[in-house]
Amino acid sequence: MAAEKTGDKHAASDVLRGLHRHLNCLNEDNKMTRRRALELIKKETVDKGLCSGVLQEILSSLLKPLLKSLSDPVERCRETALVTITDFIRCVPRPEESLSYLMPCLAQRFGEKETLEPSEELRLLAVELLTLTVEVCGKHLAPYLNEMINILQRTIVDPFPDVKRESCKCVVSFAKCVPEHFHMQAESLVKPLMQTITHQHSRVRVSVVEATGAVIQHGSGKNVDDVLSHLAQRLFDDSPQVRKAVAAVVGGWLLNMRDRYSYFHKLIPLLLSSTTDEIPEIRLLAADLWKQVGAQWEQENEDDIKDKMDFLLTPPLHYPPGVERPGLGCRELVVRNLGRLVPAISHDVTDWLVPTRVRTSQLLSVLLLHAEDHTTQHLQPLLATLYRACADSERDVVNNCLAAANLMGTFVPPPVFLKLLLDHVTSPYSSSHPWPPLMVLAAVLGGCSRELLKPHLQQIANTLVQPAVCQEYQQVMYLEQLLACVTVLLNQCESECGSVSLQLLQVLVTVQSLSTEPQLSAKAMESTHSLSKVQGLDSTELYRRHMRQLLDWLSASVNTWTSYSPQRLQLQIIVMQSGPVIGEFVSQLMPLLHSCLQPDKDTEMRMMIFTMLAKLLLDANNTLDSKGHFREESEKFVCDILLPNLVWRAGRTAGAVRTSALSCLLALLHGGSITSHVLKCEAEQLSPRVFSALEEDSQTSRLFACRSLSAMLGLIGTSLHHEALNKIYPELLKRLDDSSEEVRGIALQAVGLWLSSLTTDYNPELCAPHLQLLFQQLLLHLDDPNSSVQDQVLGEM
Repeated sequence: MAAEKTGDKHAASDVLRGLHRHLNCLNEDNKMTRRRALELIKKETVDKGLCSGVLQEILSSLLKPLLKSLSDPVERCRETALVTITDFIRCVPRPEESLSYLMPCLAQRFGEKETLEPSEELRLLAVELLTLTVEVCGKHLAPYLNEMINILQRTIVDPFPDVKRESCKCVVSFAKCVPEHFHMQAESLVKPLMQTITHQHSRVRVSVVEATGAVIQHGSGKNVDDVLSHLAQRLFDDSPQVRKAVAAVVGGWLLNMRDRYSYFHKLIPLLLSSTTDEIPEIRLLAADLWKQVGAQWEQENEDDIKDKMDFLLTPPLHYPPGVERPGLGCRELVVRNLGRLVPAISHDVTDWLVPTRVRTSQLLSVLLLHAEDHTTQHLQPLLATLYRACADSERDVVNNCLAAANLMGTFVPPPVFLKLLLDHVTSPYSSSHPWPPLMVLAAVLGGCSRELLKPHLQQIANTLVQPAVCQEYQQVMYLEQLLACVTVLLNQCESECGSVSLQLLQVLVTVQSLSTEPQLSAKAMESTHSLSKVQGLDSTELYRRHMRQLLDWLSASVNTWTSYSPQRLQLQIIVMQSGPVIGEFVSQLMPLLHSCLQPDKDTEMRMMIFTMLAKLLLDANNTLDSKGHFREESEKFVCDILLPNLVWRAGRTAGAVRTSALSCLLALLHGGSITSHVLKCEAEQLSPRVFSALEEDSQTSRLFACRSLSAMLGLIGTSLHHEALNKIYPELLKRLDDSSEEVRGIALQAVGLWLSSLTTDYNPELCAPHLQLLFQQLLLHLDDPNSSVQDQVLGEM
């Protein structure tokens, strides 16, 4: 060994003798001379393939001149010197012997506030040299901790991206080589790393994340909070490689960081967020790391959770299908930190950045899947969080939170969540956004099993049917969520919904009555059919079963109805959709109509109800008079409802009410739901109202009045006394001069019907003046400018 060493020294001496002139040339003023000397030194040493022992001896003599050349004003000279030193460090067996000169020189050149090296390529070579030095010298670098940190602080923030990446690589290697010393200065690197973590190059960001992992892993643990927010932002990085690096780093901390137990509540959300990444590779990596974290924690705390390990291995009943249950260690970690995580979730779910809100809402589902029945302990703040999130304009946020609410329904007992939820449904947090509690309720009910939900059906249905819940708000979104609650109950409980069929039907009727969207109304109709189907009924039979209660429900508030009352619309939905069934309950319907159609009631409401009745009476045999009961009530209908509304009152609104009442009268006469006997009895009171309507300013009123007279003549004209007949024709003759051609035509038709009503009981001699007047007026209209009127008059004569 000694002989070999002696041989290396002789060989090194020979080489150095040959280099003596070149070394002298390094001090020459001529830059070409210095450059040529450095190249020849490199050629005669590291490029010549000398053995490592010889190179070690040579380096001890060449190191100082080479280091001095690092300050040469010529870039090519500095480059050759750097490359030569790097090759020496790579080849010699004891590179640590050079550290006493190398490290101070590098620190002076690259570790000062103002970097002396202007060339970015040479700065990269210098950092590569530093990385190589760390790799080959290892723990021998411990005395030079300050120099290393000073250099890395500057090179991490170097403008050249490759220098940044190489510096981060050097940080990782150095932290692993001298962990027992590195922690003393590790925090000095946090600031430059965080300044660089948002660099525009994704590869630089990946390197910074990895370096940050090493700094925190081998540091004092005081700077975790300083880097967490920056790493959290990298979860939204556009580059999958950056997000993957974050998952790997956080997973490594959770597994290996000395003080990891103190930071579980801060690190767990970062790793679990990666399990929902859009890239499958990142999801698998995060999931695998999380399993390792859980398994390790389980082993470390085996005594504390021994009972749970023995008895809590079976998944809860109705566990979400197709979902792998997290391990016990993973579940316990979330449960023990959930109290700290929920406030953070509540804060971030309303963040101004959409990606943050989306990721937070995804994380919420993951946490609840781990927490299982322990969710109950945090139900109040979780519900408040869900309400705020469900009012979000971003659909992904809402969907993620509804998935979380679904899990809540799976794991939390119904008595617990209903106690809070139903109160919130009755008294929403926000009047401008009242639907989130209903939205959450629908999702929670969707996650609950039929067996657990069945005992609470009555409580839920009674809450939904409360006026403060189903009639207070008319926003489309609110009605959609109200309908969603009913739909979920029908899907979850099916035939069990028979016990609350009335309440659910009331809610469905209300949704249809308040909806301004055809699609929503159609969905409510579908749900009505579903409600019938789960009970083995058709829609008609469903209404027959509940019609009496529905009419009582409406009658309870009829005295307070206005045009804005939802009850008016509910009445319309019930009578229009029930078809012939409403005809079986006319005796109960009539008092309701009588109350809301009195002349002192809201005029717009009366118009709407008369319009509705007109539609029904036109098809009376299939609606109001399906059982013939309306005919029995027709006299009361005319006397108590129609006649009071046909009385003339001043104002356009009053005129519009009379028009709607006339339309109802006309429908009554045409629909055949009034007998000739009743009509004859009421003709004496009805005729003056119709005559008065012939003088209305409204053309529509005059038209309806003429048609009503025609219908009356057609029904009872032949049975009228001649005095009653003689009161009719003068009113019709006046309408022959009406400004409306349509009114004139209908009036002429009525005159024809009047003439047809003259029976043998009509005495021509006694009534000659009336007939003379009639024909005189008709003769005048034979010269009418309108040829169709002339033809029609001629036909009547």
